[in-house]
Amino acid sequence: MAINRDRGAKLRFGLVGAGRIAESYVQAFEGSVNARLAGIADTRLEAAEALGRRAECDHYGSYLELAESKTIDAMIVATPPDTHPAICLDLLGRGIAVLCEKPVSIDPVSARLIQKESRDKKVAFTMASKFRYAEDVVRARNVVESGILGDIVLFENTFMSYVEMSKRWNANRGVSGGGVLIDNGTHSVDIMRYFIGPLAAIHAVAGPQVQGLGVEETVHVTARAESGAIGRMDLSWSINKQSDDYIAIYGSKGTLRVGWKASLFKQAGNSTWIQFGNGYNKVQAFRDQIQNFSAAVQGLERLLIDSSDAIASVDGVRGGYEALKTGAWVEIPGAPERAGVKSHAA
Repeated sequence: MAINRDRGAKLRFGLVGAGRIAESYVQAFEGSVNARLAGIADTRLEAAEALGRRAECDHYGSYLELAESKTIDAMIVATPPDTHPAICLDLLGRGIAVLCEKPVSIDPVSARLIQKESRDKKVAFTMASKFRYAEDVVRARNVVESGILGDIVLFENTFMSYVEMSKRWNANRGVSGGGVLIDNGTHSVDIMRYFIGPLAAIHAVAGPQVQGLGVEETVHVTARAESGAIGRMDLSWSINKQSDDYIAIYGSKGTLRVGWKASLFKQAGNSTWIQFGNGYNKVQAFRDQIQNFSAAVQGLERLLIDSSDAIASVDGVRGGYEALKTGAWVEIPGAPERAGVKSHAA
């Protein structure tokens, strides 16, 4: 169900949750061409008021007050993961489009209920996955799709930096669903699928509990895509793995690296690296995500990340936890609609 707004009018967004991630959304809205922030809600009214003052918008003590204000067309859900299903289902039931922070749910059943409600009500829904909107990541996908790297054999992703987590909800299993695997790994699974296609099976090994959090702090994950490509993820809150790149892709005809400050590729037999990107820009990624969602809500663009991508991400992470528990490879449930590219024939 597309929302019809006057030509040139910006889609009106609400933001529920005034925590760390909300600050990035406020910055992103400042330069948005098709969306504006109309209200911020948080059960900590003082936090909502402070952020609302900075964003020059109204503030509310609950998402219900904001939803019932009739001043928004869409809502960004930036609350802890255990609250996502109830909030998303309520908003979708009211006909309010939803952009939900990752992970959409800590369990696959709730994620599928959200997808069903979105489809039944014909109301737009997407999972926030900022790296999929990073310009260098999008350009890297175009390089892969061009076929100049040949068959993609190996994908690697690294998100490893020390962060003190003892006082953060992300390390509370009941709130977040786990530790670094669900927190950083939700991004990793989504990015991996973007480049090597649907995942068939996954294996995971946890490292030492350096911070003594009671949840996994460091994880090495290996996955096998349906295409046959291998994916590897290194995730940690407890060590710094010094690397200029967070994505490396190895194909039969070349190699590509997506970096924090520059992105390059090199074809086999050629010693010259070709730069195609200038590094990661967080605000740009958030802004492009909002703009794609806004255009999709208005029926002007296709969602880059749809509910099937959200389901596949939840399924991949859940498979990783099963692998941590059993020590075995775990098959990932198939889905009829999933993102990703097929390997390119040599």
